[in-house]
Amino acid sequence: MDHYGFYTGKIFDAYEFLGAHFEGTGVTFRTFAPAAERVSLIGEFSGWREIPMNRDYDGNFWCCHVDRAAAGMMYKYRVYDRSGNYFIDHCDPYGFGMELRPNSASIIRALDSYRFGDGEWMRARSDCKSKPLNIYEIHFGSFRKPGEAADAWYSYEELIPILIPYLKEQGYNYVEVMPLTEYPCDESWGYQVTGFYSPTARYGAADQLKAFIDACHQNGIGVIMDFVPVHFAVDGYALARYDGTALYEYPNSAVGESEWGSCNFMHSRGEVRSFLQSAANYWLREFHFDGLRLDAISRAIYWQGDPARGVNGSAVDFLKYMNQGLKALHPTAILAAEDSTSFPGVTLSANEGGLGFDYKWDMGWMNDTLDYFRTPPEYRTGAYHRLTFSMMYYYDANHLLPLSHDETVHGKASVFQKMAGEYEEKHAQLKAFYMYMYAHPGKKLNFMGNEFAQVREWDEKREQDWNLLSYPLHDNFHRFMGSLNRIYLAHPALWARDYDRDGFQWIDCHQESKCVYAFERMGGKERLAAVFNFSSREQTFRLKLENAKKYRVLLDSNAAYKQTGATGDIPLPAGGVELRLKPCTAIYYLVS
Repeated sequence: MDHYGFYTGKIFDAYEFLGAHFEGTGVTFRTFAPAAERVSLIGEFSGWREIPMNRDYDGNFWCCHVDRAAAGMMYKYRVYDRSGNYFIDHCDPYGFGMELRPNSASIIRALDSYRFGDGEWMRARSDCKSKPLNIYEIHFGSFRKPGEAADAWYSYEELIPILIPYLKEQGYNYVEVMPLTEYPCDESWGYQVTGFYSPTARYGAADQLKAFIDACHQNGIGVIMDFVPVHFAVDGYALARYDGTALYEYPNSAVGESEWGSCNFMHSRGEVRSFLQSAANYWLREFHFDGLRLDAISRAIYWQGDPARGVNGSAVDFLKYMNQGLKALHPTAILAAEDSTSFPGVTLSANEGGLGFDYKWDMGWMNDTLDYFRTPPEYRTGAYHRLTFSMMYYYDANHLLPLSHDETVHGKASVFQKMAGEYEEKHAQLKAFYMYMYAHPGKKLNFMGNEFAQVREWDEKREQDWNLLSYPLHDNFHRFMGSLNRIYLAHPALWARDYDRDGFQWIDCHQESKCVYAFERMGGKERLAAVFNFSSREQTFRLKLENAKKYRVLLDSNAAYKQTGATGDIPLPAGGVELRLKPCTAIYYLVS
């Protein structure tokens, strides 16, 4: 390892040196604990008796070699502080496996024991800027469950024949999994991490996760993982006060404790930067993940996420350097920022002064659109331009449109329940809503359950309410969403020029009294017109398109999903065609 690079935050391979590695006839263990008076290794191979570790390099690193250590064995570090005390045994910050909570030992794993068969996928992979990107976000433990118990989970491999056929059938070409780094509390969903290099034992071991990703790739599906570079769990056996001092976190609680009660990483320390960017590289390189969605980026950009407290320059520099390095190592991997701020340059390259992300979640679009559809149709005239506002700033970044897990929890109601109206009206609203989303420029992300209009809020302890598919309206909506997804994938007008101003054009965005909107999408030598009536009354609208001779219906939210595209080509007079739009309707027209 480049020790100078480690201290200055320049390296991406710290995990190849630190942690537990097979060397010669056994395993060499190394940990970084600069303030420790002494460190001992304990584990199954020693009957949990202490094996003294030796100071290494400049005295800030500790190491020892154990001949009788083997894959699958558990171990911990006993770190004594400057007073010669230890308070709790620590898991390995660079450990490649961990026990299932409430246990906390690290587990020896070989990094090279799995052989991938996804070479074709990896060679052809892209960041999807000019390709379709339709992401299905899941929580591994509650998509499907093998039993009713809260901790009944399918393993990574067991989910292969369940999830992959479903994604292919429904028209998703990427899956985003909520954090799979080890974490102690189920209710945190993985966002309070204790093992940044350890796949959570809830669903199996590292090789099983690799097999899942490999299978996805061999079926044409990319895999993105949620990654948490801003904060970590307070549990004493993990990173918190690892060597008796604030090694990874800030020593001052005013900036050291996050709004979630976790510890904020101190990004001004080179050792912390090397730890995090090496972890990001580890998941992309060793597991073949196709991208990372970085959580809570607003809390890295601004101190405690508050613009009034100013920009956290060290954290911003860290993001720039990490993203630049990851893109150099993995040019086709996707880096997406969950960022609700208006900070400039989030998706500009670091060379251009930006943060270097490929995509930024468009939280403004999400909030404005959901607020609009919460509003009863009779009051939408006054809210008309909530839906036009997104295109005022859209080209400031490469935006991704998210309907994530965050919109279905903590009293916010499911996306279905957010729609105005009674039960049947909500279904009509939801169809029109999703057609608006899929026609709007930007890549797509949809959380599990949204696709069949789940009624209740998401609960990590329960599987999705698949029984709803026995109800006609939910089954119809599910089939409709599958049709919409496949149309999105098949028609380049909806994605080829997402970030090109010539890929979108308003046809009419001044029908305030009617709540009618119309715009065009262009791409791949294809034109698509999208027309929406979001009022509760039938409306007339003249569709007039320049240099167009004919059109045909591609998808109508008011038609049964099997009837879409059945009208054939219709001549388009020079003066346009008068449309009669049913209440709460969305229609796509292919134009030529």
